Amino acid sequence: MHVLNAVVLDRQELSPYTLVLRVAPIGWELPEFRPGQYAVLGLVASSPSRSGHPDEQSLVQRAYSIASGSRQRDHLEFCVTRIRSGELSPHLCELQPGDRLHLRPYFSGTFTLDRVPADQHLVLIATGTGLAPYMSMLRTHLEARSGRNLAVVHGAHLVADLAYRDEIEATLRDHRHLSYHPVVSAPEPEANWSGRVGRVQDVWRAHAIGTHWGFEPSPANTHVLLSGNPKMVDEMTVLLQAEGFRADRPGSAGEVHAERYW
Repeated sequence: MHVLNAVVLDRQELSPYTLVLRVAPIGWELPEFRPGQYAVLGLVASSPSRSGHPDEQSLVQRAYSIASGSRQRDHLEFCVTRIRSGELSPHLCELQPGDRLHLRPYFSGTFTLDRVPADQHLVLIATGTGLAPYMSMLRTHLEARSGRNLAVVHGAHLVADLAYRDEIEATLRDHRHLSYHPVVSAPEPEANWSGRVGRVQDVWRAHAIGTHWGFEPSPANTHVLLSGNPKMVDEMTVLLQAEGFRADRPGSAGEVHAERYW
């Protein structure tokens, strides 16, 4: 298998900092994955291998959460943040349809719903591209009428960085058990943003989820997933622990599940 074993099908630039990429394998089938898992993408570094042909040792590789649903078997979708000092993300953000890249042919990660009981409500809190694993979960599981409430809390710096906002808002019409709470820390004036300004922690403190549900999420009825900026994850964990929520760890079940980006 050629090391550049995948191709860009499509790209959608949401803002100068955020990009959605759709990637398909070349000549091989995508293996199964569980929503919440990640793939590894790579590009050839500026210094090629000694043979002059790219090999895995000549790649710059990084893990990216899969945003597509697990039933989507012909391509994968990723949400990428352009980090100016990054070794890979600036180059991923320059890729165009038809360009080739490396996609590791297996997927990993434990940030899934495997440890969340089916009778528990869910609060999915993310910053930036940390929303990606939740999109995979929603796209895979939303049609299953389990009776659980789902709340998505998404924080971004700019309104343009609220990835998947249109898709989630369109989904609300058909899924009354789903609520969406976007929050922006520095809305651009031209966006005419009339929503909440602040951080995801402010959404929790304001009891916005309980207001929508008609009851407060608690350790007895709700699991909370945290994905994104480590500072957000740490601060939200402190807020949740003050209300009796426990961190979920191997060998110690809890109601708070975390995935740190950066």
